[in-house]
Amino acid sequence: MIFNLEHIGIPAKDAVALKSWYERVLGARHLWDNGQNPPTCLIALGNVWVEIYPADKSVPQTADNKLAGFRHLALRVDSIDTAKAELEKRGVKFSEEVRPAAGGGKVLFFADGEGNLLHLVERAADFSLGK
Repeated sequence: MIFNLEHIGIPAKDAVALKSWYERVLGARHLWDNGQNPPTCLIALGNVWVEIYPADKSVPQTADNKLAGFRHLALRVDSIDTAKAELEKRGVKFSEEVRPAAGGGKVLFFADGEGNLLHLVERAADFSLGK
């Protein structure tokens, strides 16, 4: 049996605002919503689906990358410098410097509109792990 990642879910304090942030800042495409208020929706970020749905509560540790559980979305880019400059034009603030990526390359962390962690990852075009 083969398992493929279909989507990742992000519970949101404000699902509408977070969906809009992903569309405006990262160019995500709206795929579906359930028509409720607040909505549950699916957006496409590249070839991955992201489900954004209403959260029941929030904790300040959301942005702690060392907290157990799913902690960040990695966005592969050709150039961190170019992507950073474009995201800064769209209002993204970066508080850390570029650092080495696990397995090679480099990464740069930032937060979405609700403080969830994302990072840009730049790797060589011919990069592979154990292939």
